Amino acid sequence: MSIWLSLCGAILLVAYVLGSLPTGYTVVKLLKGIDIREVGSGSTGATNVLRTLGKGPGAFVLLIDCLKGVLAIFLVYWLFPFAQTQNIIPSTIYPEIWQAWMVTLAGFSVVLGHSKSIFLGFTGGKSVATSLGVLLAMNWQVALATAGVFAVVVAISRIVSLSSIAGAIAVSIFMTLLHQPLPYILFGVAAGLYVILRHRSNIERIIAGTEPKLGQKLQTETSEA
Repeated sequence: MSIWLSLCGAILLVAYVLGSLPTGYTVVKLLKGIDIREVGSGSTGATNVLRTLGKGPGAFVLLIDCLKGVLAIFLVYWLFPFAQTQNIIPSTIYPEIWQAWMVTLAGFSVVLGHSKSIFLGFTGGKSVATSLGVLLAMNWQVALATAGVFAVVVAISRIVSLSSIAGAIAVSIFMTLLHQPLPYILFGVAAGLYVILRHRSNIERIIAGTEPKLGQKLQTETSEA
């Protein structure tokens, strides 16, 4: 049992470190020589990179941050067949149930790492792209439905943060409608709430009517990640 628990703990730690890799910070530092946390919203995510450097770097950061979420979940999918071939999984546990919970915990770990990066003094992005990557690996149908909500809202409002919040709300709904395992539904609820909380400054600007739309820059800088 101790070897198995150690392996599970190692996977969760790797997921957190993977999420912590500072994609947006590194790209902006290399291309412009500035700390993106001191620009715009202060987030290291793709939206702030888009406003700072344009579409190309923004799309690149979005892709890499999404892939971090995918890879974290695939580490869990790799762990169970490997552990079974090595006869490491204890006979007292049910692999199917355990895997669902491990996928959920790895999802939380990589999302937390993205927003609270160990390499950036526990600052980071708002976890939207990484959460999407987790969803893609969990259930691609839920991910595409959530992305569809995001796309519709951004097409209508032209406000990325509002679209992210709408997607965060939609996740748990789609998880439930598609009869996903309980751990996945709980991930949808908890991760959705976390993403919304990470957007609390955006919500204030949306209410005030000052949140920038696509193509606009944030006029008032803030230190909040």
